[in-house]
Amino acid sequence: MPSDSSNQVTVLLARWNQGDDAAREELVPLVYEELRRVARKCLAEQHRDHTLQSTALVHEAYLRLVGRDSVHWQNRIHFFAVAARLMGGVLVDHARKRSAAKRGGGALTILIDEAVTLPKKTCLAGLDSRQSQIVELRFFGELSIEDVAHMLGISPATVKREWATARLWLHNAMGESAAI
Repeated sequence: MPSDSSNQVTVLLARWNQGDDAAREELVPLVYEELRRVARKCLAEQHRDHTLQSTALVHEAYLRLVGRDSVHWQNRIHFFAVAARLMGGVLVDHARKRSAAKRGGGALTILIDEAVTLPKKTCLAGLDSRQSQIVELRFFGELSIEDVAHMLGISPATVKREWATARLWLHNAMGESAAI
């Protein structure tokens, strides 16, 4: 995104923070193509039979963005990081709905206490929320090390260290889940 456009996005986000709905509407054409690029990246990581299109993903994420009252936009990096995180949530919700439909949708379901039948698995967010944030920002948001550092208020060296640790953890967790 060109520098002039980046500055304009930041100005519009500041106006939106102050309750200016017109600024939110002016923002859409400036960020739309970048949001579609992020959506295409998110969708590229999905199964080939995924039915959600990038345009629909952008629109659903946008609806979730404008429905959030408590967000105080810091800058365009923050905006795109939140948008990427919301797109990930949309994809998870979509996958759950499709999976539920494949399993019978509205059929009677008997719940079994998972604590009795399956060992509890630990997720990265439960172990280290900052590493989880770094993974989301780097993977879904496609943010650089420097952008993530700025976003989280930590040094780039810390981001690199945490990113490397998180990738190792994810690699190990994926290997364990493949064995199950």
